[in-house]
Amino acid sequence: MTEETWHEARLIPTSGINGAEEQERRATSALLAVMTAVKEFGRTLTKSLGAPAGTLETYIEVPFQLGERRLYPDGLIRVRRGPRSWTALVEVKTSSNPLQSEQLENYLDIAKENGFDAVLTISNEIAAVEGQHPTRVDKRKLRKVALHHLSWTKILTEAVMQKEFRGVADHDQAWILGELIRYLEHPRSGAMEFEDMGDSWVQTRDAVRAGTLRVTDKGLAETVARFDALLRYVSLQLGRRLGAEVTPVVSRKELAEPAIRSSALAASLVETGTLCGEIRIPDTVGNLVVTADLRARSLTCHVDIEAPKEGRPKTRVNWLLRQLKEAPGHIRVEVFSARSRGAGAADLLVAAREDPMRLLPDPAREPRSFRVALSAPMGTKRGRGRGSFIDSVSDLIDDFYGEVMQHLKAWSAAPPRMRSEAGLSAEEPSVAGSGLSSTAFSSQDGPEMPESPAEVPELEPARSLSG
Repeated sequence: MTEETWHEARLIPTSGINGAEEQERRATSALLAVMTAVKEFGRTLTKSLGAPAGTLETYIEVPFQLGERRLYPDGLIRVRRGPRSWTALVEVKTSSNPLQSEQLENYLDIAKENGFDAVLTISNEIAAVEGQHPTRVDKRKLRKVALHHLSWTKILTEAVMQKEFRGVADHDQAWILGELIRYLEHPRSGAMEFEDMGDSWVQTRDAVRAGTLRVTDKGLAETVARFDALLRYVSLQLGRRLGAEVTPVVSRKELAEPAIRSSALAASLVETGTLCGEIRIPDTVGNLVVTADLRARSLTCHVDIEAPKEGRPKTRVNWLLRQLKEAPGHIRVEVFSARSRGAGAADLLVAAREDPMRLLPDPAREPRSFRVALSAPMGTKRGRGRGSFIDSVSDLIDDFYGEVMQHLKAWSAAPPRMRSEAGLSAEEPSVAGSGLSSTAFSSQDGPEMPESPAEVPELEPARSLSG
């Protein structure tokens, strides 16, 4: 036997996983154990659930009696701080196994009877809106017990962020967290990525293409929910690589009432055949806007940037073009002018580099803002792989951020410069060419007043715009 076929020993092995039950048990035990071993990671996850800071305890398969039945939640988390404790039951699903409403309602009843604070679910399902649970339960059961959900993608992202960017104080704990990351990234762990646009995707896609989609059609709500879930997934993926909190943009009203955004997306898909969302990336010039046109089968990412407030129109355009010197030539640049409505002048970057005036059909109008956009063909398949909608959206967002957005900086005015005081001292005040003596120095005085216009110095040229 050659060494290439040997399996390296791991703290959390993936070998020996037989069936969904073993997969869930191992994933639950590994996660809860690492939460107690790596304090920073455990605190990150429990804080998002509303737990106080304190001593963390975790258990698996704790038995409870509910009526005549004996139930075994997958896990239990308890945080103690002095006399106070916070407790949550944990239900875990791996692979494509969905959460069950009846099971969750039973655990909510157990939590209420025992005075627990919450029920936490973990699965590969990603809610369309932050804070919204992917499984419907009787809302009356949530009056005294909170229901939280974490996707495996979210947990993996938090683990990577903690280890690679936020840091772990203890070297051994950092290694343990790395072993959890390695385990969750393995295909056999059951912690899968976002892999499906749902059962209604093909039907909805074809109806949009044919122009027959109606707001009342079955499956439309699922499609728009999966699109929002996809945006959350790619935000987590991008944030994991950047070490930043990348999130979809949702208004406070939409966060409080998710049905508002769902209705707006459904109406947009019916009327224009498009799905649109925004992603906020810290310290960038603006939100990254993603538009999927199902009729044209095309995807577009764009960002809007405010134009400089000073300089000639051509100078302002050149300010943007200098920042895009490494960007591909098929990027589209659009200029919106002040005091004008509708679409602005647009051209490809390769043409604008040769002649910036192509973006200024009316040189007298000052640019108000710019839009930089990148388009690509849209995948149509519901799953992952070549030609899939999921991969085409993810790839375009990565390309647009890497080739465009990370190189753009917002314009800012230069601070005012202090004028040099080159006047005479108070002991010898005088004004050249005059018999009068000055009694005090003035900022308008100079060492010598020019005697002819030819001696008048030129004004300092206006500051040129730079990236």
